[in-house]
Amino acid sequence: MRRIGLYGGSFDPVHDAHLALARTALEHLQLDELRWIPVGDAWHKERRLSPAEDRAAMVSLAIADEPRFVLERCELERQGPSYTIDTVRQLKAAQQAHAAEWFLVMGQDQYGKLHTWHDWRALLPEVAFAVASRDGAPPVASAELAALPHRAVVLPLPRIDVSSTDIRRRVAAGQGISSMVPPAVASYIDRHHLYRGTPGS
Repeated sequence: MRRIGLYGGSFDPVHDAHLALARTALEHLQLDELRWIPVGDAWHKERRLSPAEDRAAMVSLAIADEPRFVLERCELERQGPSYTIDTVRQLKAAQQAHAAEWFLVMGQDQYGKLHTWHDWRALLPEVAFAVASRDGAPPVASAELAALPHRAVVLPLPRIDVSSTDIRRRVAAGQGISSMVPPAVASYIDRHHLYRGTPGS
């Protein structure tokens, strides 16, 4: 049975902390592949995201040296809001001829807010939640989620103080980001003039 991880996000831009979590998931869960899923229509985001093709291109550059990492474009190509339950159902339907175990990789912040996601209860039997945890602490579920049966596993991840928001602010301020993103991503941001003059979140 294949073990497949799903790792969604805006990836605006993808950075070293994203990669650290992805590599931890690969090894800790013994995944056959981890699919990176840039969000299409981010219904939960207040700010406007960078163009989808730029975000997808940066992910492609960041994951190029790991054959088990795969760029999954389904949310970029699907019309309407990008709901995780729709993505999971679509990918599982495409894989139905082959047995697989599915893991949804996320941070503790997302896990704690899972009860606010669209049709979140339908997700619970579909995937195991692989949650990044500082110092090996168990994932903390909301009261709504904790009341329902589901599977959650811990991904032990050291603290990496990098965020996409900070990267965008640094680029807008003319500061370097070479210690925060892969070299190919830094080069792409520079060549395509991304995040300049946009210091907000």
